[in-house]
Amino acid sequence: MTMPGTLPGWMLKRMGWDVTVEPYQGAGPYGPTYGAPVTVRALMDAKRRLVRDAQGAETISETTLRVRLDHVDDFPPGSRVTLPDSTQPTVITTSRHDGRSLPTPSHLEVALT
Repeated sequence: MTMPGTLPGWMLKRMGWDVTVEPYQGAGPYGPTYGAPVTVRALMDAKRRLVRDAQGAETISETTLRVRLDHVDDFPPGSRVTLPDSTQPTVITTSRHDGRSLPTPSHLEVALT
């Protein structure tokens, strides 16, 4: 079921890509640890842009994903995402765009390395 005001299912079906995200859980003794992989349908924009990470440092994002708001907990900063071309960037930051009752699609914008 589609949440009111969210990215339309027809748009995700026609223009979206399946990506796999492994939510970042923290630092372990041998490096980062991740949760179970989740497949998410996303709109993908492979365009380089300048973003700020969680600490406020400027960094370059190579890809931006737009997903439904019901996946907001799947993309904490540091999460590993597998794209359709098998590359594995990490989540730099996310931005929640909630149109509420406005006729704009609510979504989560995910900036990837």
